[in-house]
Amino acid sequence: MRSSGVILLAMLLGLIAGGILHGVVPAPISQSAADDAGVVADLFLRLIRMIIAPLVFATLAGGIAGMRGGSIGRSALLAMTWFVTASLVSLGLGLVAANVLQPGAGLSLSVPPMAAGTTAGIARGFDTRSFITHLVPSSVIDAMARNDIVEIVVFASLFGTAVAAMPDAASTRLRGMLADLADAMLALTRLVMRLAPVAVFAALFATFARGGIGMAGSFAAFIGGFYATMLVLWVLLAGAGFVLLGRPVFGLLRVIAPAGMVAFATASSEAVFPLMVATLERFGVSPRLVGFVLPLGYAFNLDGSMLFQAFAALFIAQAYGIPLTMEQQVGMLLVLMVSSKGTAGVPRAAIVALAAVMPAFGLPDAGLLLILGVDHLLDMGRTATNVVGNAIATAVVARRTEPGFRREPG
Repeated sequence: MRSSGVILLAMLLGLIAGGILHGVVPAPISQSAADDAGVVADLFLRLIRMIIAPLVFATLAGGIAGMRGGSIGRSALLAMTWFVTASLVSLGLGLVAANVLQPGAGLSLSVPPMAAGTTAGIARGFDTRSFITHLVPSSVIDAMARNDIVEIVVFASLFGTAVAAMPDAASTRLRGMLADLADAMLALTRLVMRLAPVAVFAALFATFARGGIGMAGSFAAFIGGFYATMLVLWVLLAGAGFVLLGRPVFGLLRVIAPAGMVAFATASSEAVFPLMVATLERFGVSPRLVGFVLPLGYAFNLDGSMLFQAFAALFIAQAYGIPLTMEQQVGMLLVLMVSSKGTAGVPRAAIVALAAVMPAFGLPDAGLLLILGVDHLLDMGRTATNVVGNAIATAVVARRTEPGFRREPG
């Protein structure tokens, strides 16, 4: 059986087993079993996270060091153009879908008097000054220890630029060392990914053993509307990929399916970064371009997260009966566009970005409490979407900048 089939089977078994356990045994027992399974999933994520920092550093620094100045500039321009366009489309789609579906219209909630401060700490998770300061690491060791993707990207970009400017002999030696480090991390990734089906089963088992199959029932309209809208975004991304890549986009979607499934089950894009690197290289993208574009995408191209933020913001407004004019909604779209770029690497980054902009538009902090209870289910979908979006973006940049990139169907 293919790896995607094994992972899909593990997902289904984990969901069913967790839901059954929740329904047939007392809550303390199901909670204990969920905690035990959570340890297995956490160990897998820790194994992946220990690979992230050296792999991102080696691939990005090596990619920049091995590219000519004009090639870097063109690749960066194409990548950022895709990122900005995809972000605007994702946010706009979320706003349109929420206005059409009205997922929160029937709740008619009033703001709890004591709830305003419960999420204040989350809302302080982002501000412009701290983001600008945060761009430059005070210590690269500290940045790597925290797996801070933004700081690692900045340092690796500067380091790769410096290596490219060195004399040829020294530059060649350092590029070789970076390539060897990346190869070693990918070899380690292949070993760790053998555990992916077990980790996927454990993650879904833990989720549904705690909350049961019916955990999403009370927010069915919101969750169903979000996933339906996300499916539309997938179609748009695939359509854009077809226009720019041709038929190979279907081969790309096929080969990244295992990565998407792991991302969905674990709700962690970090968990599949090494697998994404290996998969895109196998698809035909050069290691240098993968190392350059993919880390940038992880930091700045979060299509699923932006769709969620726009959809969730209007859900909260509808739930509390707060009218937002079209001008306000467009303003919110632009603010989310900027603020979301500062939350890469932050746990529950989409929630952080949403909390940061809600007060500016009169939305109560208590609205986040509506979402937090089911956010894991939402996080699974938006994480998988982020992964798909970054895979297509990387392949599109390769198609436009690499003469030898594959043109035949994958």
